Amino acid sequence: MNQNQPLVSVGMPVYNGERFLDSAINSILGQTFKDFELIISDNGSTDRTEEICRHYANTDHRIRYYRQENNLGAGWNFDRVAELATGKYFKWACHDDLCALEFLEQCVKILEEDPSLVLAYPKSLIIDEHGSEIEKHEDRFHLQSAQPAERFKIYLHLVRNGHHCHPFHGLIRRDVIAKLLPLGSYPSSDLVLLGKLALYGKFYEVPSYLFWKRDHPDTSMRAHRPFRERIAWYDPTKKGKLHLTRWKWLREYISVIRQAPLNWQERIKCYLQILPWLGWNSVWLTKDLMKATAWPIIKLFSNRQFKTARTARIS
Repeated sequence: MNQNQPLVSVGMPVYNGERFLDSAINSILGQTFKDFELIISDNGSTDRTEEICRHYANTDHRIRYYRQENNLGAGWNFDRVAELATGKYFKWACHDDLCALEFLEQCVKILEEDPSLVLAYPKSLIIDEHGSEIEKHEDRFHLQSAQPAERFKIYLHLVRNGHHCHPFHGLIRRDVIAKLLPLGSYPSSDLVLLGKLALYGKFYEVPSYLFWKRDHPDTSMRAHRPFRERIAWYDPTKKGKLHLTRWKWLREYISVIRQAPLNWQERIKCYLQILPWLGWNSVWLTKDLMKATAWPIIKLFSNRQFKTARTARIS
């Protein structure tokens, strides 16, 4: 590695994050581990985000600030910070979350000691908009089996009924991330990424509460409750288009099993793990197919409603 390159890259995608941005940036800059770069990608913010970011970039050489004039979607922005990273390890950091000052130090130590690990992450505290603790959370993604199929099996059981996906914000080997990009502009792409990572190596859960996930009214899940709005949040070009989420997950799982560095026995075992997943998701997969069948009628009805509303506004 080039001596000028940091050991760790932290990528912070942001859009209109002025409310919590100062705290998030300071929680990274104050880390006890100092050999890192902070890459901030501003997705065309219209509030004070640009002003805040430029202030920090001018005062700390470890910060690299990039700005897009238009909002290209959260999916694009998460990919962007990972593509710009240069470190051996990479971490996604949201503009409204916080990290304990020992976060990077403890995760780096673990990854440096064990090359079989691809991800190290700590336990989580859920905090509110004021920074007060709501609850302690353990993700239980401590995947230590040497067998990829066993790790993948445990992962599928853990996410069967949904998951907070906090390990996504842990420290990951960047060379593995590079093989799995783009992250994907669809709901739960972060959760699917964990399944992909499980095929490449082990996970380690640091037994300390070093990640503070902020829960507030403007989080993507709360601010975009209708599924169609959430899809457009990931990718504005998908607004009003058909999206079969569960089928997308299935394609992603099958694709990564085919591409991951597995022997033929492990590959077959991983494919077999998809069978119970199909059973658990059969209702959703069927609903997606029904939606696809009815989509031409839905679009026709929606277009007529739009034209009627537009005519009424004009008149």
